Amino acid sequence: MIQEYLNSVEKFIIIGDRVLIKPREMETHTKSGLVLPASVKEKEEIQSGYIIKTGPGYPIPSQEIDEPWKDKPNEPRYIGMQASEGDLAIFLKSSAHEIEFENERFLIVPHAAILLLIRDEHRLE
Repeated sequence: MIQEYLNSVEKFIIIGDRVLIKPREMETHTKSGLVLPASVKEKEEIQSGYIIKTGPGYPIPSQEIDEPWKDKPNEPRYIGMQASEGDLAIFLKSSAHEIEFENERFLIVPHAAILLLIRDEHRLE
């Protein structure tokens, strides 16, 4: 399921500490068989989805002293994130920003809004 989205969003560059998520469809029935209307699903505060792409992480300032004789590397440095492509993420819906690309719905979510990651090491093999 994840692989089909990777090709269409390959050119996306996710910035900083954000992740691109393909949201999972919410269940329309409870375990007892009760049908849930769309308005109930929209009021949910948390949502889940699969991480399609991640940004480089949290940017950190350079600690190097500017010396005139030194080459000035303009390479930004980042603190990595826990989220990885293919993880199932449970996140705060209020922090997500929805986009649509090629008739597919995606969410851009800051890493700080992710509450839980579920990683299946064998899923992407």
